[in-house]
Amino acid sequence: MQSRSGILLLVSGPSGSGKTTLCRRLAQSGAAHYSVSCTTRPPREGETNGRDYHFLTRKQFEADIAAGELLEHAEVHGNLYGTLRSEVHSFIERGQDVVMDIDVQGASQVRACDDAAIQHALVDLFVMPPDDDELRRRLSGRGTDSDDVIALRMTNALQEMKHWKEYHYCLLSGNREEDYERFLALLTAERLRSSRLNNEQG
Repeated sequence: MQSRSGILLLVSGPSGSGKTTLCRRLAQSGAAHYSVSCTTRPPREGETNGRDYHFLTRKQFEADIAAGELLEHAEVHGNLYGTLRSEVHSFIERGQDVVMDIDVQGASQVRACDDAAIQHALVDLFVMPPDDDELRRRLSGRGTDSDDVIALRMTNALQEMKHWKEYHYCLLSGNREEDYERFLALLTAERLRSSRLNNEQG
């Protein structure tokens, strides 16, 4: 029989790149576990603990940081966000893949961690639109944001896109179906790496 270790697929990209759609579609297909982040912000209407986020008190979150239970964390607008090691380890140890929708700062922290199992499982992908015009079109597509909000999101996206060379893989987004096909192709190829396989004969 042939078994393998699980993959930790980090996916980053600016708002409008389509990265979240790719990650959620992969998880909904059953091909990977979608890593649920933890946060100290209160739940919004309709959000469920354990599905949308793990909602923690600041005291709980800080205790987890001190205990080394977080792969990465950051403070955003006064709230803490992060990824619990337990959201990743238990899956990759069983040979299941984990997909993580993460910003460039969080991805950098995961890459820098000294956890051998995480390093062995790690695959990172940056998703970006083919050009600035397409990015602007996507950011404007909702039709609900003001010009100032769109301009700010565009500025933030362009700053984030400067980090694409830090990733092993880069996907230039086209249409949703083509993007997903290439996304799956990357995952399939990584599953075939000999270093992930554990061959047992008998």
